[in-house]
Amino acid sequence: MGKGRIIFHVDMNSFYASVEAAYDPGLKGKPLAIAGNAKARRGIVVTASYEARARGVKPPMPLWEALRECPELIVREPNFDKYRQASSRMFQLLYEYTPLVEPVSIDEGYMDVTTAHTSQSALDLASHIQIRINKELNLPCSIGVAPNKFLAKMASDMKKPMGITVLRKRELADKLWPLKAVEMHGVGSKTAEKLEKLGIYTIGDIAKADKYMLQRHLGVSGLRIYEKANGIDNRMVDPDAVNEFKSIGNSTTLPEDTTSGVHVKKVLMNLSDSVGRRLRRKNVYAGNIQLTIRYHDRKTITRSSKLPYPVFTHEDIFAAAWNLWEEFWNGEPIRLLGVTGMDLVEKGQAYKQLDLFSTEENEKGERLSGIIDELRNKFGEEALLKGTQVTNKDRSDALRDKKRRGTSLEKDFLRDRLFDTEEE
Repeated sequence: MGKGRIIFHVDMNSFYASVEAAYDPGLKGKPLAIAGNAKARRGIVVTASYEARARGVKPPMPLWEALRECPELIVREPNFDKYRQASSRMFQLLYEYTPLVEPVSIDEGYMDVTTAHTSQSALDLASHIQIRINKELNLPCSIGVAPNKFLAKMASDMKKPMGITVLRKRELADKLWPLKAVEMHGVGSKTAEKLEKLGIYTIGDIAKADKYMLQRHLGVSGLRIYEKANGIDNRMVDPDAVNEFKSIGNSTTLPEDTTSGVHVKKVLMNLSDSVGRRLRRKNVYAGNIQLTIRYHDRKTITRSSKLPYPVFTHEDIFAAAWNLWEEFWNGEPIRLLGVTGMDLVEKGQAYKQLDLFSTEENEKGERLSGIIDELRNKFGEEALLKGTQVTNKDRSDALRDKKRRGTSLEKDFLRDRLFDTEEE
């Protein structure tokens, strides 16, 4: 690798299925899928072994479709206790080599091994780690080796399962640039569609494009993908990063104290809508919804509800927040309300047991939420608000409400820092 940083991206292969096979060796080498409602043949495939993928099983397809593609498919329902234990053991192993380990999700993380391989090459160290994980945990992984996090992530995707790929900056033109733009980490299908309209189809096209043109059309993300396509990524491997992105919340201080259930419902719907939009923008789901209530005497309580499955639509968020309100409001006038999504998981990691009907409804809901988000981004916060979410008085206060809906809980508490609060 020469001088400079040496970054590994360790990516566990078909993690949930691999963990199941580690517990039950009889599953090794067989087409295996992890899905909810397995006995009822309903739900969606969360992940699948490579043997299953070779037979056409591609997450997140409905289970009935997966069984049609592969009748011999073995289906197991997920056991997250097993997966968390396996993940913990995997990261403990990585920490043996360097304290600079940044978990990204339950089954992947970055390592900065710049000073951790004095007695062996980076490639030998990657091979040693891969062999240990496979031997001691009975789990396969792929490792990307590169001078920065972005290139390491791209490298780990290039050979699966059990691959080790080195990606140097001088190799970008041969290894990275020929790939389609949508294959670039950080470029989703919607961004890829926008790029195609600009005549940009590959990562190489991004690298050679005018960066200011990309910025005009894609905002700050346009500059980011331009830099990454050219191998530029100065982000450090941060062991504390996993603690920085735990929740997304919004709160609002009411114009006057209230005990009106109608008013509270409207405020909670608006807050839930805002939190849902931010979750979708980050491509994450919330597994826990928290309600914050500040009373007229500035006493503040927070109550949360662990959800049976991760959510991201404003309807689901509001339902959880309203249930908390009905259960914990003490009847006193309130001056502030807040809604927060917690226990966040990336969209691809989110799990939900769905029957055929709700699978279809979930897909429709996701498309509808995306359309509504686009309309509000274009025409403003008030576009497409439901009748229960806005009144004539609210329309006259639209600008004020718009500002309030974007207020974070932290800012509200900071603004009122001179007053005592009581957390229960």
